[in-house]
Amino acid sequence: MKASGLLQKKRRSPNGLTKADCAAQKSENLINQGFTASAPNTKWLSDITEIPTAGGKLYIAPVFDCFDGQIVGLSMDNNMRKELCINAFEQACQWHKAYGMIFHSDRGSQYTSHKFRESLKAYGATQSMCGAGRCYDNARMESFIATLKKEKLYKIKTELLSMEAVKTIIFRWVFQYYNRKRVYTANAGGGVSA
Repeated sequence: MKASGLLQKKRRSPNGLTKADCAAQKSENLINQGFTASAPNTKWLSDITEIPTAGGKLYIAPVFDCFDGQIVGLSMDNNMRKELCINAFEQACQWHKAYGMIFHSDRGSQYTSHKFRESLKAYGATQSMCGAGRCYDNARMESFIATLKKEKLYKIKTELLSMEAVKTIIFRWVFQYYNRKRVYTANAGGGVSA
């Protein structure tokens, strides 16, 4: 395979993009690696990742619905302040007229901020958080991010494209391909199956 050029280069991802806020009060892990849901908008997952562009780093915060595996909200910006996560969450709530879900994330300062928790409260959401240093606690969200990078972003030279061009590519891939056309496995009782 090596001689034929069929091996894919390994990509290294950063070791934990978000940093835990040690002073903030943590929320219990209500998901406990149970990444299925019996109804839409009951369990949402989120995380932040970065993509290099010609205009600097682009940070994205998707919101994943455990019911059918769709991305229900997506925020992109040139920074990873709490507003990135707030925008993704509120967008998902407004687009899907959702209220009262469990919202699961890591313990990054964006998610433990007072302003983010106020946003959760406004939509009746219950916060759930991964254990410290336990990547498997948000494995389904991590899997989506890996899929986005492997299936789309690693195949193009994002570092040569403008930030706006990369945003457009991500938006189209998520909402026109991933949510509508890509075959993947979800709950046995609902959603899409392979």
